[in-house]
Amino acid sequence: MLQRVAATISRYNMLAPGARVIVAVSGGPDSVCLLHLLRELKIRVTGVAHVNHKLRGEDSEGDERFVAGIAREMELQFHFTVAPCGAGNLEQTARRARREFFYGLIQCGLADRVALGHTRDDQAETVLFRMLRGAGLAGLAGILPVTAEGLIRPLLGVTRGEVETFLRGRGIPWREDASNLEPRFARNRIRHELLPRLKQDWNPRLTETLAHLADLAYEEERWWAAEVARLGRQMFTGSSGAVEIPAQQLAQLPRAEARRLIRHAIRQVKGNLHAVQFSHIEHVLELPEAGGKTELPGIQAIRSFDWIRLQVPGSPQPAGGEVKVPGRCLAPDGNSMICLDVIRQTQGADACATLKSELYFRRIPERLVLRGWRPGDRYCPVGHAHDRKLKELFQRQRVPSWRRPFWPILCCGDKILWARDFGPAAEFGKQADNGKRFRLRVSEVPVER
Repeated sequence: MLQRVAATISRYNMLAPGARVIVAVSGGPDSVCLLHLLRELKIRVTGVAHVNHKLRGEDSEGDERFVAGIAREMELQFHFTVAPCGAGNLEQTARRARREFFYGLIQCGLADRVALGHTRDDQAETVLFRMLRGAGLAGLAGILPVTAEGLIRPLLGVTRGEVETFLRGRGIPWREDASNLEPRFARNRIRHELLPRLKQDWNPRLTETLAHLADLAYEEERWWAAEVARLGRQMFTGSSGAVEIPAQQLAQLPRAEARRLIRHAIRQVKGNLHAVQFSHIEHVLELPEAGGKTELPGIQAIRSFDWIRLQVPGSPQPAGGEVKVPGRCLAPDGNSMICLDVIRQTQGADACATLKSELYFRRIPERLVLRGWRPGDRYCPVGHAHDRKLKELFQRQRVPSWRRPFWPILCCGDKILWARDFGPAAEFGKQADNGKRFRLRVSEVPVER
């Protein structure tokens, strides 16, 4: 037991040298065994954590007293909280309350890790439960050995029977939770009805088989996570609350990689994959080139020309406003600065500026306005004989619909002087100079994040 637990800790790099560990102890056999094992392995256990859900009356109070007594006997700090479960799914509510309590202990600096007593049997039950619910490969990874928040599970290589044998061999007492027998809980029906029947009729070693499946899925997911993160850095164009993906590049990827990339983008925008299903991912991948939109849980996916955009609902407002000459102003999309500089004919080029254009004036206005595109905007760019609607220019250049309201446009009153990529208005261009004395350079410099 000691060797296998030590091997699990080592394999998953659960603990850095000298790491402080608080053990979550319910009073049941698994968590009590975990506490004793870590102490025997000379792990730096600094405390015991207990959550009282008040679900079983005096039995719940007895569990709390029992765990407090263990902490006192071992001279460990006792961290406890009362978290009654309200309406809804009792198992999920209780699990969420425990996680938040454990995360809080780490965030407060009381521990580097919180150890939980999940065993190989718990892993098998979780994988089977998720399989029945239609989980993908990530779900089949089951209970994670280590979480990003700092939870560790050193007993995943040990069975529940081995735990009880260990405790009996050392005369260590534990508490029994009668609610673990109640058939109203789905996990209990899997544990006491479905798994025993499947073992009897199909595979006597089903617990081990399901645990191996979880391990395979976990290692696959670890590799995919690194690969998809690398691909995301190459392909994603980010902005506040949104991610843009080049649709043609996405279509050229193998379907498995494209699906994972969309899931990665959703997580990056939304923060999680809650309620996102297989069909949602497929709808995003099948958005038509002519343009389309699909609603996902808490997020929208839009296709326009060569881009797919994932965004949280709600439209951010374009930046901009009045800008002095000379001066600078944040572009409406917030990703660059629009710089206005009066240039003498003897001055050279500004090496640090990009996307430059020049406007010629007899008298430069003291103030101009930088804003985003508005429906109906039109002007005559250099090289054109007549006014053109900016909407037509956007379509010819295949500018996605969501970028247009944030497209930098420089105005004087109602007159458009300059627009990104389309350049100066013809009457202010060099060929229309006609002896105008002042030259205004418009340049765009990316904002460093």
